[in-house]
Amino acid sequence: MAKSDKQGTRTERLFAAILLLQNRPNMTSRDLAEHFGVSRRTIFRDLRALSESGVPLTYSEGGGYEILEGYQLPPLMLTAREAATLLVGTEFMRLQSDASLREDAGEVSLKIRSVLPREIREYVDRLSENTVLDPYWSHAVQSEGLETGKWFKLSEAVARSRKVIMEYFVESRGELTQRRVDPLGLVYYTDHWNLIAFDHLRAEIRNFRLDRIEEMFVLTERFDRPEDFDLQTYLEGEGRQADPYQVRLWFARAVYPKVRSQIPARIDEESAYDDRIEVTFTFENMEYLAGWLLRFGPDVKVLEPDLLIDQHRRMALTIDANYDK
Repeated sequence: MAKSDKQGTRTERLFAAILLLQNRPNMTSRDLAEHFGVSRRTIFRDLRALSESGVPLTYSEGGGYEILEGYQLPPLMLTAREAATLLVGTEFMRLQSDASLREDAGEVSLKIRSVLPREIREYVDRLSENTVLDPYWSHAVQSEGLETGKWFKLSEAVARSRKVIMEYFVESRGELTQRRVDPLGLVYYTDHWNLIAFDHLRAEIRNFRLDRIEEMFVLTERFDRPEDFDLQTYLEGEGRQADPYQVRLWFARAVYPKVRSQIPARIDEESAYDDRIEVTFTFENMEYLAGWLLRFGPDVKVLEPDLLIDQHRRMALTIDANYDK
């Protein structure tokens, strides 16, 4: 049994090495050994096995290994766990308001299923039938067709470093503005997608909500991506959502342990008192947050900003008024 497990691990490593060298050529034996957590001697044996099996492996002038361009792997084989992970991912994309994402996700799901062995296909079908990411998505997406194609066009612009011109609605000023941007990345927040881009109008990197882009056009003109820009680093530092508000709330101490994991933002501060916990974070969409807070009833109170206080109170009063009719 141990021998079978060891063989399976090596087969998986060989397959992974092919994928790795196709995507990151010029890796040395030391690079590969560190990546897989094995000795260089093991890597040399693996590379010899790949060559003997017909993989066109060469040593490049740059000093590392690579696979000749044009080589294709045999038909993709997935474990039940891997297939389930991919299909859950496509289901998540089907929740998006961009119609092109939903359509592409459906096509990808069909293609994945078409190459799966019957046993694994039946397994993921059973899982799919009994997994719901959002029970309300089929009703919500019907009215959000205005985003059609934006995500895909912008993802291409990001990948190909192409400039974009767009009409962008600034909600805080109620103003439609003309922007010329260099797209650097896409990020999904709790309820929407944002474009991270260098804004030529403001001469700085800014966040733009996709659902506030009225019109857009991807140019053929390319831009040079900043060498020192890293999307994850930016998000952890300056990359707050567009036009964020500082939000300060208190929750009843009894419910806060459960609430904490549901807060749709990174928590900046927490303060404990006898009967409550005060929490501070930044968030953009006050309407969404006001609706989210209603689920906690009297166990939450908004301390700031005033906009959220007003929206939370108005929603509660509207609900109360329904019972007076």
